[in-house]
Amino acid sequence: MADGRTPRGAGEDDVVPVPAVRPFLVTAGRVAGGAGEASPGRTMPVETQLVATTGGLAALNRLSFEQHDIVAACRVPQSIAEIAARLRLHLNVVRVLAEDLRTAGQLSVHMPDSGITHDASVLRRVIDGLRAIPDSRRVLRDTD
Repeated sequence: MADGRTPRGAGEDDVVPVPAVRPFLVTAGRVAGGAGEASPGRTMPVETQLVATTGGLAALNRLSFEQHDIVAACRVPQSIAEIAARLRLHLNVVRVLAEDLRTAGQLSVHMPDSGITHDASVLRRVIDGLRAIPDSRRVLRDTD
């Protein structure tokens, strides 16, 4: 398997190393934040939302494996972090491929407003919201 996992049917004792595809091969040596991106020198934040366009969905069969998987996953809005985790790809590989797909009109990229993401009150509300979720014993977390 290209992602380095052991093939199905192999037991714990039958570990068969499978070579993974190196990230620089998938991106042809390109790195996130390079020239030609929407904001040269600035990488897309992990919370950037990606959504497949109708053109992207129509072109699914013509895309490379990783590009196909990204566009297919983006039938509903997904963040770069979610896609990287779901597809087991390096975060910067997803950033580079997402920029390629955006340039080709196959993905719509929605970057967050940097003023909002650096607002401490947003972080405080997230922390408070997480603390309001009861654990598996239905007990609320401590409020420091």
